Amino acid sequence: MPKKKATTFEDALAELEQLVNQLEQGDISLEDSLKSFERGVTLTRTCQKALQEAEQKVQILIEKNGTQSLEPFTDE
Repeated sequence: MPKKKATTFEDALAELEQLVNQLEQGDISLEDSLKSFERGVTLTRTCQKALQEAEQKVQILIEKNGTQSLEPFTDE
């Protein structure tokens, strides 16, 4: 299993999905499963960090005159 550094959130998420699929199939050895799990944890942390950074940027962008002006999201 090649170890590549995920460069974007989307890359990390795609790789994480592949790892989950491999683990769910159960066709790999215990050692490879553990390596995949470890890589998955790293990718999960990468995704969480990217989401936190995006949330911070959104918070900064929605601030108006030093106060936040949040509006509820409606899915229409």
